[in-house]
Amino acid sequence: MTSFKFLIKNWLKDVDWILLLSVIPVVFFGLITMYSFVSDNNLFSRQVIWFILSICAFFIFTSFDFKFLKNTQVVFWIYLFAVGLLASLFFTGSTFKGARSWIDFGIFAFQPVDFAKIALILILAKYFSRRHIEIKNIRHIIVSGVYALVLFALVGIQPDFGSAILIFLIWFGMVFVSGISKKHLLMVFVVGITSFLIMWNFVFMDYQKDRIKTFLDPLHDIQGAGYNAYQSMITVGSGQIFGKGIGYGTQSRLKFLPEYQTDFIFAAFAEEWGFFGVILLFSCYGILIFRILYNSLSFQSNFESLFAIGLAILFSSHFIIHVGMNVGLLPVTGLNLPFMSYGGTSLLFSFISLGILNSMRKNSKNVRRNLSDTEIVGF
Repeated sequence: MTSFKFLIKNWLKDVDWILLLSVIPVVFFGLITMYSFVSDNNLFSRQVIWFILSICAFFIFTSFDFKFLKNTQVVFWIYLFAVGLLASLFFTGSTFKGARSWIDFGIFAFQPVDFAKIALILILAKYFSRRHIEIKNIRHIIVSGVYALVLFALVGIQPDFGSAILIFLIWFGMVFVSGISKKHLLMVFVVGITSFLIMWNFVFMDYQKDRIKTFLDPLHDIQGAGYNAYQSMITVGSGQIFGKGIGYGTQSRLKFLPEYQTDFIFAAFAEEWGFFGVILLFSCYGILIFRILYNSLSFQSNFESLFAIGLAILFSSHFIIHVGMNVGLLPVTGLNLPFMSYGGTSLLFSFISLGILNSMRKNSKNVRRNLSDTEIVGF
């Protein structure tokens, strides 16, 4: 019994509690906001179940040793599996809100793009960690771009424009921190602009073009494409300093604000909690990103550091885009707010990614401890 308590104590000691406790309040903010407006359905109870499963997944993945992820073949097969899941959507996927992006299992629906984001971070981290000395060679930028482009195309065709943007930002961010030259960076911008122009003419749907036009002038079509953005801005502003109080958000309760449990949950939260609540929410995300980046500095290998940086890019991009579209600074892309918006697979894979990161941190500490013990005994 004593040895069991000792193991539990050591296991809990290896958990990065600052990292974990930074996202727990965010989850509760989301649950409280959902509970205020969805009393007539079971979204709240479903999200509670997903939260419990996600916390369990975090601790399970924390207990694993993920050294096998340093094997190139393992990471490549994970990437291929993500590609296969995305490709299978065109045959077995379910359509929701105009996007064929879900695999419906009856009891629950699974969105493969959440897994694909982590797979992309893993394969880019592995690729750049092996070639950090010669990263200035543009060949490696092209090869890494192909990895991202395959996922970008599969997600964009669904169409899931928001997730496609995230995939691009993950690739661009990891290329940037890997030591790309300014000349190559300029080339990436040129390629990006050219790709956007091509997509505008041949890929984007009319409603996606309307969203971008609405970004330039949110008020030009208030009753049409600009309605969601306009109502979101009104909702955020109506919260003022102290908010209207939990359950008293009239814009959300009276259904003026659409998708208040997913795409516009930040606006619904801001209406109820006000400016001070928003500052508290921002602080939680700030601690999360800071802690991830802090851990990236303590790892023993470039692979682990790049994986952590990739996660920081993923979560910060999600946060910036979601908040930006809720306050009218960015086009409405349909991106959720990590840990807060309703969505089981998003919440699950967000906690799994933190579990993998925490496992890497734990094993890195053990390596340093073993090296220190070796030096003490004189080896």
